[in-house]
Amino acid sequence: MAKTGQAKTGHKDPKDELVDHLPALRAFALSLTRNGAAADDLVQDTVVKAWSNFDKFEPGTNLRAWLFTILRNTFYSGRRKAKREVADVDGAFTNGLAEKPEHDGKLQMTDFFRAFAKLPEEQREALTLVGAQGFSYEEAASMCGVAIGTIKSRANRGRTRLAELLHMSDDEKMEMTDGATLAVLASNGTGNL
Repeated sequence: MAKTGQAKTGHKDPKDELVDHLPALRAFALSLTRNGAAADDLVQDTVVKAWSNFDKFEPGTNLRAWLFTILRNTFYSGRRKAKREVADVDGAFTNGLAEKPEHDGKLQMTDFFRAFAKLPEEQREALTLVGAQGFSYEEAASMCGVAIGTIKSRANRGRTRLAELLHMSDDEKMEMTDGATLAVLASNGTGNL
């Protein structure tokens, strides 16, 4: 007989695990939408879809990757549907919704966000999954439905472009206290670009 919270196969019930992944889902959603309210909506839609499709989840597989795939697919489906909507081109409305964070490092967080927002979606997505969320290249490639080399290329091009936008040289050290930003920019885990 299986213990409470475990499926008959002996694995932890994914419904019990879902809440553990909400912060990472929100961070990924925020990197894609660049809007807190839209990110919250995207996470909510993801949870509803996951909850109603748990019968399709294979116990013992990577629940986090499954959830991230649902979130990513939901985001891009919404983007396709919204092509006819009016965009917030200059970001005036979006900038009014967020409070800019204080940062004591050399690189201001607002400068990073501006530079990160200028990257193509594919590069932002790759950097977020591999850098900030800690997925392997293989996991990120699987979630995005592309080859591993494609994810590596997108992450590398994204890091290079961020360095250009932030006017940083290859030998320049990051003097920041924000671990998530360092993770996105880091290559080889050194904190250098």
